[in-house]
Amino acid sequence: MISSQEQIHPNHFAEPLLSWYDASKREMPWRDCGDPYRIWVSEIMLQQTRVDQATPYFHRFLGHFPTLEALATANRHEVLMAWEGLGYYSRARNLHDAAKTVLSKHGGVFPQTYHEIRALKGIGPYTAAAVASIAFGLPHAVMDGNVIRVLSRYFGIQEDVSLPATKAQIQQLADGLLDTARPGDFNQAVMELGATVCTPKSPLCAGCPLSTGCVAYKTGKTAELPFKAPKKKIPHHQIVVGICVDDEDRILIALRPEDKMLGGLWEFPGGKVEAGESRKEALIRELKEELGVEVMPGLRLCEVKHAYTHFKITLNAWICRIKTGEPEPRPKASKKLRWITSSELTEYPFPKANRKVTEALQTWLENRRKA
Repeated sequence: MISSQEQIHPNHFAEPLLSWYDASKREMPWRDCGDPYRIWVSEIMLQQTRVDQATPYFHRFLGHFPTLEALATANRHEVLMAWEGLGYYSRARNLHDAAKTVLSKHGGVFPQTYHEIRALKGIGPYTAAAVASIAFGLPHAVMDGNVIRVLSRYFGIQEDVSLPATKAQIQQLADGLLDTARPGDFNQAVMELGATVCTPKSPLCAGCPLSTGCVAYKTGKTAELPFKAPKKKIPHHQIVVGICVDDEDRILIALRPEDKMLGGLWEFPGGKVEAGESRKEALIRELKEELGVEVMPGLRLCEVKHAYTHFKITLNAWICRIKTGEPEPRPKASKKLRWITSSELTEYPFPKANRKVTEALQTWLENRRKA
């Protein structure tokens, strides 16, 4: 049960937290800038990505699109290229679509109310609260993984924090504790504390400004909280892809549909190995289904292991030739196909696993030319 929250005055939480934040906060390129566009981009990037990982991508993205108008008027290819490597590409597509909405419906001025911000594509309650509070000083408390960890430990919450009912209770706590005079700083302070002090493992309780009131610290339960029920085993898929090379050493790539996972990115055609199939059998079947042609697998170029949020893959890539007499490949499962040279591979946005294949492919082609 959540206990004793009614007895805690917000100032007993906010005052020491904000004092610590003012003295200890990390420098970030989007922090204290007052620019809702930069704050919004950073918050989208920081979903599923740590600050140290996101920072170089933030600089690169802002280098390409320094203003909201620049982003809104860019084409999708440019946006995905600038995002490449960050993963979760729906974030980039939604960011692009939302920028277009701000330009067309708000005259290019970022909306300044929670509900208008929330209405933009790709923006959920957390991001809307973060942008509203940090950019415009509106009193909306955020709730992310860091906030959940800090508050569940502070109040000694025993329930599974992945359950909607528990999350709703934690949101109520955050709302009640919010410093309405400095809502943006308060939200950043809680998240900063969770990221740097109240960490998932081995929290630095001795340096925590809230330790004197923290139930988990006082009862020795920081390792047990927050509580989450064990996750189900993550599926592992075997994937095969074919690198079709023609007589001019051009390479066939396919564009994924916008409404699919990794939509808008280019890839090498292929798919999952089904039960009872060898990898080569799966490759021949997949390319027949996706391209409408028979292929001859040759050299197995490389094997790549990669993890997504809900599953893992082992990807095997083969150099292939389309059999003589076959028709031109057709985009039966993709949006379009394109034959490109190896030097053009860096000009197209690929998923991370496919990008590792492109690197191996370029090395193979260079060695073959030298032979």
